[in-house]
Amino acid sequence: MGKKILVISASPRKGGNSDLLCDQFIKGAKEAGHDAGKIYVIDKRIEYCTGCGACYNGGNPCSLKDDMAEVLDKMIAADVIVMATPVYFYTMAGQMKTLIDRTCSRYTEIKNKKFYFIAAAADSNKNSIERTIEEFRGFISCLSGAKEKGVIYGTGAWQMGDIKEKPSMTAAYEAGKSVK
Repeated sequence: MGKKILVISASPRKGGNSDLLCDQFIKGAKEAGHDAGKIYVIDKRIEYCTGCGACYNGGNPCSLKDDMAEVLDKMIAADVIVMATPVYFYTMAGQMKTLIDRTCSRYTEIKNKKFYFIAAAADSNKNSIERTIEEFRGFISCLSGAKEKGVIYGTGAWQMGDIKEKPSMTAAYEAGKSVK
């Protein structure tokens, strides 16, 4: 039976380099018989966490009324979560960080998930993306039973579409196809 895969694309540009890698991952996953869908963070209204404490002082739901509740429901329902971001100034896009911060109200329910990370950067050195990947790892270290299953390093992609000529396109496809 196929897995339920949620791909979260933090690219502010649909069809941007990290987003194209998401599409390749989904293509491979669907060919392998999985149910894979994508959320564009840019299409969602996700406000910044205010640290009000409503969610952890008494177990109340988040006090902010935006699209994050829907995103959290999908994260909790998924078997596999792919988190993808462009790399800006050697770190993840703010849209992804905002989404991560907003999982606070229900992060304990995001458990026993497999995670893949996708990062695309202009820099050609894979090591320069590692800081971004460590941010993802910091997030999943807070989640019960989370397992990192793979990283797709989209290096050397400055202009929109540059990634199409890179080996990371095949790596993303193969990662999606190999989900177990």
